[in-house]
Parts: sequence; C-alpha cells; structure tokens
Amino acid sequence: MTITKTTEGSNIVLSPEGRIDTVTAPELDSEVTAAIAELGSSASLVLDFANLVYISSAGLRVLLTAHKTMSKKEGTFVIRNVNKNIMEIFTLTGFAKILNIEANG
Repeated sequence: MTITKTTEGSNIVLSPEGRIDTVTAPELDSEVTAAIAELGSSASLVLDFANLVYISSAGLRVLLTAHKTMSKKEGTFVIRNVNKNIMEIFTLTGFAKILNIEANG
C-alpha cells in the first residue's frame, strides 16, 4: 500500500492505494494520526479511496478511531470515492451508518 498526502486549503487528504489489511493498517494509522495532529479545529480529514481495492477489519478499526478523534476535535472526517466493493463492506459492518461516506457509483 502507498499513501499520498495532499492538502486542500486547511484540509488534509490521504489517498491510500492498494489494500488496507493487518500488515498495512498500522501504516495508515500512523499517517492518520499525524494528519489529525496537523489539522486545526474545524478542519477536515479526507480519505480518498479511489485507488483502494480492499479493507480488512484492521483497516476499519483505524477508520473508527479516526472518526472518534475527529469528533472530539470538532473537525470533519470524510471518506470519498468509495467503490462498490468497499461500500458493501461498510454497509455489512454498519460503518455506512457511522461514517461520512461519499460513494462512487
């Protein structure tokens, strides 16, 4: 997995590519934690899943932690460009009801 970090104004966008599983989830967790530390209050952390092909329960745990942390910080946590397969995982696990997800098709 590779993660690209960009900024959109005061917001940070992380774009993981490949698979988020038990091996790669710690890397995503580190990147998310660092990005949240950089954000000011009321800013957004965006995860762009356009190039993500798989996410495991370890990856879901990272997303839940990020969601909770951003809520405490009064910022926004958005997941965008979610493909059909990843969206199905979010729906089956109930994450679609918890997270701010922008589906892609």
